[in-house]
Amino acid sequence: MDFLNALVALTNYIIIPASTYGAQLALGALGVTLIYGILRFSNFAHGDTMAFGTGLAIIVTWGLQAMGVSLGPLPTAMLALPFAIAGTAVLVLVTDRLVYAHYRRVKAKPVTLVMVSVGVMFVMNAVTRFMIGVDDIKFADGARFVISARGFKEATGLAEPLAFRTTQLLTLVTAAIMVAALFWFLNRTRTGKSMRAFSDNEDLALLSGINPNQVVRVTWIIAAGLAVTAGTLYGLDKSFKAFNYFHLLLPIFAAAILGGLGSPLGAIAGGFIIAFSEVGVTYAWKKVATYMIPGFEAEGLLQLLSTEYKFAVSFVILIAVLLFKPTGLFKGKAV
Repeated sequence: MDFLNALVALTNYIIIPASTYGAQLALGALGVTLIYGILRFSNFAHGDTMAFGTGLAIIVTWGLQAMGVSLGPLPTAMLALPFAIAGTAVLVLVTDRLVYAHYRRVKAKPVTLVMVSVGVMFVMNAVTRFMIGVDDIKFADGARFVISARGFKEATGLAEPLAFRTTQLLTLVTAAIMVAALFWFLNRTRTGKSMRAFSDNEDLALLSGINPNQVVRVTWIIAAGLAVTAGTLYGLDKSFKAFNYFHLLLPIFAAAILGGLGSPLGAIAGGFIIAFSEVGVTYAWKKVATYMIPGFEAEGLLQLLSTEYKFAVSFVILIAVLLFKPTGLFKGKAV
């Protein structure tokens, strides 16, 4: 019985939250790695693209709710998501046309584009705050739980509860569908193959007749879709606050670099590794240890780091990867 309680505690406090968070990071890291692999620069505005898109999703959600439209047990924000993706795609395409395209024409160095993206980041952050405000916003509606803690305890008789929120299940399912669709697109469609060829060898791709402008446009649209989906799912699972998405930039880049910049599969793996590392290091292991070791009594919480320092885990992993394996786990492009 103690073993089952320990397993339930691990599932409730480690496996489910880390898997959900990992799926959100993976979607964000996929957008970063696509832009790096095809446009060849690190887009520091990606976090604020997530924030802007999520802000649009919230505004559309409020509009749908005012009209009495809902998805029943699912959050209304999922109905608003396509509109938010479309709006954000327009924003990034206009930004590319007005800003990034000039630096591509003059063949600016990647570090110049990085600094330009920092400027774009501040502008997007200001636009998002003006549009949606700076308050903490909870916009998840519909059924709250797939499995409630009380219902689980009554059904199993175990001392430990297990809660599985609707937003967590929705995150895992949506992320799986989007990842499968992205890999199908990259491997099966003509445009996807053109993007891969452009990423592998730009000069050869141009000689083959591939339209670089189309590749750039499609890359920005896909990156916007991934960013808005990741941001909306993160906001549904926790809450929305514009500045929080700036903080997410560190674990997202850590995931992309850990997996290997330019490698979509690496971005997914990196997202889950970062998530489980952050959650595992900041979890208080006293309860699990008490269940697993008979007679064990710990004086402290057996917590390596407080939850306030969870981003320090991403930072340490990022530095270690840059120092010892800059191409990442899946041998992407070196930073």
